[in-house]
Amino acid sequence: MHRVTSSNNTSGSTRHRKEKRLTYVLNDVDDKRHCAGINCLSVLKSAPPNGCDYLFTGSRDGTIKRWALNNTEASCSATFESHVDWVNDAVLAGNTLVSCSSDATVKMWNSLSDGACTRTLRQHSDYVTCLAAAEKNSNIVASGGLGGEVFIWDVDAALSPIAKPVDTTEDKISNGNDGHPLSSLCCSNADNNMSIHNSQSHGYSPIPAKGHKESVYALAMNDSGTLLVSGGTEKVVRVWDPRTGSKKMKLKGHTDNIRALLLDSTGRLCLSGSSDSMIRLWDLGQQRCVHCYAVHTDSVWALASTPTFTHVYSGGRDLSLYLTDLSTRESILLCTKEDPILQMALQDDSIWIATTNSSVDRFPAEVHNPQKIFQRGGSFIAGNLSFTRARASLEGSAPVPVYNKPYFTIPGNLGIVQHEILNNRRYVLTKDTAGSVKLWEITKGVVIEDHGKVSFEKKKEELFEMVSIPAWFTADTRLGCLSIHLDSPQCFSAEMYAIDMNIPGAQDDVKINLAQETLRGLLAHWMAKRSQRKGSPISSNGDVATEKDVSIRNLSHSKLEVDDGAENSKSGMLPSFEFSTVSPPSIITEGSHGGPWRKKITDLDGTEDEKDLPWWCINCVLNGQLPQRENTKCSFFLLPCEGSTVPVITQGKLSAPRILRMNKVISYVMEKMVLDKPLDGGSSDATIVLGVSMTKTQVPSSGVKQSMKSWPKLMPSIDILCNNQVVSPEMSLATVRTYIWKKPEDLILNYKVVQTR
Repeated sequence: MHRVTSSNNTSGSTRHRKEKRLTYVLNDVDDKRHCAGINCLSVLKSAPPNGCDYLFTGSRDGTIKRWALNNTEASCSATFESHVDWVNDAVLAGNTLVSCSSDATVKMWNSLSDGACTRTLRQHSDYVTCLAAAEKNSNIVASGGLGGEVFIWDVDAALSPIAKPVDTTEDKISNGNDGHPLSSLCCSNADNNMSIHNSQSHGYSPIPAKGHKESVYALAMNDSGTLLVSGGTEKVVRVWDPRTGSKKMKLKGHTDNIRALLLDSTGRLCLSGSSDSMIRLWDLGQQRCVHCYAVHTDSVWALASTPTFTHVYSGGRDLSLYLTDLSTRESILLCTKEDPILQMALQDDSIWIATTNSSVDRFPAEVHNPQKIFQRGGSFIAGNLSFTRARASLEGSAPVPVYNKPYFTIPGNLGIVQHEILNNRRYVLTKDTAGSVKLWEITKGVVIEDHGKVSFEKKKEELFEMVSIPAWFTADTRLGCLSIHLDSPQCFSAEMYAIDMNIPGAQDDVKINLAQETLRGLLAHWMAKRSQRKGSPISSNGDVATEKDVSIRNLSHSKLEVDDGAENSKSGMLPSFEFSTVSPPSIITEGSHGGPWRKKITDLDGTEDEKDLPWWCINCVLNGQLPQRENTKCSFFLLPCEGSTVPVITQGKLSAPRILRMNKVISYVMEKMVLDKPLDGGSSDATIVLGVSMTKTQVPSSGVKQSMKSWPKLMPSIDILCNNQVVSPEMSLATVRTYIWKKPEDLILNYKVVQTR
């Protein structure tokens, strides 16, 4: 617990401060593909002689990928990884790629780089949902989000070098604004995850467009960047001057959330798509709606227009892509998808379609001569009432799509949609979008068995083990892959005996902490790089507490001997916790400065410190120190079975580690009965604390064997019972308490002697 005080706290009170979380994201397949739905698309046209266009795809898996397009081929040339939640939108401002995310940040990247983030902008208070850029003014980008904020960014100013770092603990920084804090632009670069939060070291603040009272879902800007439109849950289209952030007008007409917006190059005409299933064409000069198009049967989520703004492509929740002539109102169904359409991007005479699926499809679009498509027949006249298309669909007059399948697809990986943490707290069962079930070992980050398309529930029952281990981690599949969350101090609550993990050279009474060893495995590359930078060999990471029941120091030394001179950088990493460097996991975390960040564990360069990583992680890995944990002991009574003639060997309450197995209890009973004088049933209520050896003074096993010679004909066998049920010698105290005792009171174990020849 930390003592958190403030200037007006005179009582000396304390409160718990939540520690920063560390998450690692696992992936067992080709990481050059997305594993979750694609929220946004953007095309970068390349000038000759290169002739290679690039497609940028932003995904719900938290990454952006750059695809080099050559005729009917697409290869992933870079992955932009820094966002820690869904990527919701991405636009190009010249060669600068700007992205926004549900992590409440806007990030800037060099679109032609290897994926290095150049700036992180932390101005929004909630999810950032949409962006807009001016095609002929690469210096202006607007962002909007669920907090109702709209900001207009000067890209050059946002990317300008930072003159002087500022301590993040400062609440106010003088900037000539009457003492109010500067805007919280955060800057980070590829070489350092640290970002400056709640400060503007070079005095730059974006222009706010104030007026929205609710969430913003859509933005659009004209080519020159002199006009900005926004829409959201308020059901109105707001028009702004992005140069000043001032309001120009408000357009009413939609009856539900506005989800998509387009402006023509001049800024005179505006198209809006809404959850009311309607598309509306607005004349901003006349400040009114001039046309309504009832094409879809459900929410319209995406719009794209031809360069001349004469035709519009629209898609949405009804899985359909339509092409509509804005002047004649003629509309035609181009294709239907299996998933809702989230975004579209035009490239030459084709259109890229992004959906809630991890793949991206390309269809012919005849962008420069859309009338060719109408000549195929099958078109209809769009109505002007929202129920027109819905009624037509119900009457069975739904149009036939022009294209049955795309002519090119960039495939994605199957996303994980279901998971179950198994009782042993090391395995997680997952199910992907195709129904394939896999078993993961999360302490190594690998799939240990692919069960194929089987019943998830049946497989979960089949893999059930009667073991009780504390919940030391949590998991989710929000990013389409398996994310494991470690929170201190809860994550340090689970221990196992080293011999149960088949660790060579381990004594049977040595325990390991699952979270500690997992962190060592995750940060092994970081420790090696850190050591190289300091010019000294890395430690064996065994500097932990010396008590036998909480220490791994002896285990680490024994492993060094077994490895016979293995590299120091590997000496502290146990085989059961060694993560792959071929498909390395990414870690998501934050330190004392800036906000959350994400990187592959193999991309850590050793410069990261407590400003970037949680101190409890560093303290655990480098110093072997664990935070104070809840009691890891289990209290119980050990009594003879009712009606048994065996003597009472102890009185009072006993205490031992929760992971202690029953065979240790059996050994303790046998030692007491053979070597010690049985208790006479006196009135002593002193508590006896059992260590790993079950006694305060260890009894040599040879003594037990010698004493057994006094039992020449009959050899005693001890049974341990709980609730009149014989328990397995391999069960732990925690398992017996959870599955057999099932009561809140202290556990009661009974013993009896079974004579065997």
